[in-house]
Amino acid sequence: MSDRVLAIRRCLAEAPADLLLERLGTELTKAYEITETELLQVDYRLAALVPLSGGEPVIGAGTPGWRCFDHQSEVLQDDALHLAVTMRGDRLGVLRLAPVPDEPDRRIELAEVATALAHELVAVRPGTDRYAVGARTRRLTLAAEMQWELLPGRSRIRPSFSLAGQLEPAYAVRGDSFDWADDGQRLWLSTVNGMGEGVTASMLTCLGTNALRNARRAGLELADQAALADQAIYSYHQGVQHLSALLLELDLRTGVVTAVDAGSPRLLILRESEVIEQPLDDQFPLGMFDGTLYQSQRFELSVGDRLFVVGDGVSEATSRTAQYGETALHRSVRRTRSLAPLEAVRSLLGDLRAFVGSDLVDDAVVVCLDWTGSS
Repeated sequence: MSDRVLAIRRCLAEAPADLLLERLGTELTKAYEITETELLQVDYRLAALVPLSGGEPVIGAGTPGWRCFDHQSEVLQDDALHLAVTMRGDRLGVLRLAPVPDEPDRRIELAEVATALAHELVAVRPGTDRYAVGARTRRLTLAAEMQWELLPGRSRIRPSFSLAGQLEPAYAVRGDSFDWADDGQRLWLSTVNGMGEGVTASMLTCLGTNALRNARRAGLELADQAALADQAIYSYHQGVQHLSALLLELDLRTGVVTAVDAGSPRLLILRESEVIEQPLDDQFPLGMFDGTLYQSQRFELSVGDRLFVVGDGVSEATSRTAQYGETALHRSVRRTRSLAPLEAVRSLLGDLRAFVGSDLVDDAVVVCLDWTGSS
C-alpha cells in the first residue's frame, strides 16, 4: 500500500463522521490533483445512485455510474473515473472522481481509497444520519425505517458463498425481513414475515429477529433457535400475533443445508438451468401456540447451486388481470443464471414490478444465495 493511500486512510479514520467526503476530497486534491469528488449512494430501492452533495439521482443501466456499480469495476468516461464503494461485498455506491490521473498505478490506488471509504461509511453510520438520509429518494414510513435498521446489509461475499437480499416496497415495507451471519464454516440465513400492518408488523418482526439472533449467538441448534423465538413471541402476544419464518444453516464445506420451516416463504434451487422447488416440512409459525417443538430437515446443495428464498408477496402478486404465479417466477429465476446475486434479486423484483405495472403494494422479500464450494 502506497504512502498516499495510507495517509488518506488515516485522514478518513480521523475525520468527523459527517465530513468523510469533504476530507477525502481535500486529500485527493493534494495527492492526485483531483478537483471533483462525489459519492453516489445506491438508494433503498436499488434503482438510483444518489449524489451525496445534491443533484439529480443517476438512473439507467447504461450510465457510467451504474456500469461501475453493476460490474464492480472501474469505469472511465468523459474524464471522470467511477469506482465501486463496496465493503466485504456490501455495495454502498460509487465514487466519482475527476480529472483522472494518467498513471494506471494511481488508478489502482484510488480503487483502494474507494474501498477504504466504504469501510469508514459503515463504521460511522451509527453516529450520523447524513449517509442514511442521503441515500433516500423519498421519505421512509416508520415501519420501513424499523425494518431497514434490522438488516445485516444487502449483499455479502466470502470465498465459499455470495448472497444478497432486498425488501419491497423499499420505502414502505412492513413485516418482511431477512438476516444472516457466518463464522467461516457455517452460514445462517433467515427470512421472516410478521403478521399485521404498519408498525405492528415491524415490531413483531423486530422481536422475532432479535430472539433468533439471541438463540443463534447462544450456540443453540437450529430447531432450538426456532423454539426459543417461538416462546419469546408467544409470551408477549399470547398467540394473537405470530411470525412466519424460514431458518437455514449451510455447512460451507459440504453444502449440507439444515432447515426449519415455520410457515415460511418458498425455497427454490437453480441448478444449471433447472429450477427445483425444494420441499419443506410445514410447521407452525413462531408464536402461534405455546411450547411448539420444531424439527429440522436436511438437503444438499451441489457446487454452483443458486438458492432463492422468495416471500409470498412475490408469487401472490397480481396485476389487474392475473396472478404472477409459479410459471413466471420460475422463468425469472432462470434468467438470473449469469447474474451476481444482487443483480439477480434486482432482476427478479424488476420483472415483478413490470408485471404488476407499478410499485409493489404487498410486502415482498427475495434473498439469493450462491454456494461456490470453495474453502
